[in-house]
Amino acid sequence: MTTQDRLIESTRTLLWERGYVGTSPKAIQQLAGVGQGSMYHHFTGKPDLALAAITRTAEERRAQAEAQLGGPGTAVERITAYLRREREVLRGCPVGRLTQDPDVMADPALRRPVEQMFAWLRERLAGILAEGLTAGELRPVLDPAATAATVVATLQGGYVLARAAAATGPFDQAIDGLLGLLTAAATSAPGSAA
Repeated sequence: MTTQDRLIESTRTLLWERGYVGTSPKAIQQLAGVGQGSMYHHFTGKPDLALAAITRTAEERRAQAEAQLGGPGTAVERITAYLRREREVLRGCPVGRLTQDPDVMADPALRRPVEQMFAWLRERLAGILAEGLTAGELRPVLDPAATAATVVATLQGGYVLARAAAATGPFDQAIDGLLGLLTAAATSAPGSAA
């Protein structure tokens, strides 16, 4: 791993654990095992490094989501695979947690990759749901955009509930409830008019 990559990875870890204010340049350097000169050789300062870290996190989460959402199966099966994938539930979503960081949200440059990630996820889910409607897999009463927003909100809310309870049960219950609703919206067979 290059020095630049070590700095970015260390910043990603610290942002997830401590937030923007709690992520000091000194802590980044210590975790990365590099000196101040190396840090400022690659980045103009903490905001520049934080942007690189947030962007990488958002890109990584997008690729992870696409692995399930772009896989085989019906719309509900693909969304189920995405929602059921292995997660560090009690740590929360590394992108979602950034939305609760006032310093990240107040800076348009730092907020942009977070905003873009969630916009992409809603659009991707809405597209899958629209495909399911077109294929006759889902009942026509389902609104793809509203349902996609509900999926994202339930997922992020599930993290919050789990962290508040210090247990994964509330997250699992939220996902089970959401999948129950999606399954209820599924038709019995593709092309059927249920």
